[in-house]
Amino acid sequence: MDMLPLFARCVFAAGANHKRAAGENLLADVISLKGVIALYEVPKHAKGLLRGGAAFLLALLLCAGAPAKAAEVSGVFSNESARMLVPVGHTVGIKLFSRGVVVVKLTDGGTPARNCGLRTGDVIVECGGAAVTSTEQFQSLLQENGDSETDLQVRRNGGSMTLSVAPTQNDQGVYCIGAWIRDSMAGIGTVTFYDPSTGAFGALGHGINDVDTAQLMPLESGSIMYSEVAHVKKGVSGEPGELQGAFEVDRDLGELYANTDRGVFGVMEDFDFAGSAVPVAAPGEVRTGGAVIRANVSGDGVEEYAIEITRVLEQTGVQNLLLRVTDQRLIDQTGGIVQGMSGSPILQDGKLVGAVTHVFVQDSTKGFGVFIENMLEHVNL
Repeated sequence: MDMLPLFARCVFAAGANHKRAAGENLLADVISLKGVIALYEVPKHAKGLLRGGAAFLLALLLCAGAPAKAAEVSGVFSNESARMLVPVGHTVGIKLFSRGVVVVKLTDGGTPARNCGLRTGDVIVECGGAAVTSTEQFQSLLQENGDSETDLQVRRNGGSMTLSVAPTQNDQGVYCIGAWIRDSMAGIGTVTFYDPSTGAFGALGHGINDVDTAQLMPLESGSIMYSEVAHVKKGVSGEPGELQGAFEVDRDLGELYANTDRGVFGVMEDFDFAGSAVPVAAPGEVRTGGAVIRANVSGDGVEEYAIEITRVLEQTGVQNLLLRVTDQRLIDQTGGIVQGMSGSPILQDGKLVGAVTHVFVQDSTKGFGVFIENMLEHVNL
């Protein structure tokens, strides 16, 4: 059965007057299990939100490379406080800036990018000895270099290499190498937990992957912003639904420090969500049967909805729990599990057991969840 990861379409509220503009749907990564969709979605154009007010994807006819290894983070949680966490369930706007620029597509033909050996998925971290910080800055470095051959420091498959490229001029006189690159992503997801003793939080339950290469975005910096759900597109068979949200770009709640395949993690400076800390369940404590999820599917309200854990799967990875929504209120409102609900905490027997991560395309009442312990282990607790 087909499935999909879950992050959702955004309406941006920018500046002091919170003027809103619709963001375009740019569906997130499709994971290895055919048709499984992770529950998030990203806007294609978010001017004013992304670095330097630049467009989300810059067609520079450039190129970049390399999948990022999941960040390893320690020292943020204490062993004691990690066992008592607040299950949040509120949506947030998420903006992420990459470390270097990611090559998302190479143009056809004998371009400088192809000739020098660049590949889709590469990450360009240096150009001519200068650190690459954005798409615009990389384009400026190419213009300064002209048609002279220059070295690109590239990350690929966890390794590093140097490639030499000689840009050529296009019809407008701009020096190009023949690739599309990206330096940032943005969207809406759900916060899973908050540690009141440290301010640390985790969200999504899966990583933020580049929409074109399906590779984990290398995190340079990022933050979460206050958001509300403005509209819900209900899920139907063959077409997953989505939360359409509004978030305020001038109201950061916290900074991200890791983008991993088990979620995004950071420290929240302005915790503005209700909830009390509950114990964390070990994988062996999770059973089939009734449970609840905390989800934000209207405005800024968070409610609990009944679900059933129908199967407890392998204890590693991110697909640990098979879920089915049984609460008719949620089915009537959303059709079940929709994009934007990635990270919705799962509680059973008074304990935090995991987070919703994926939805079945053909049946939006069903999906996958990840053990909370697997989220926590990934940041070296």
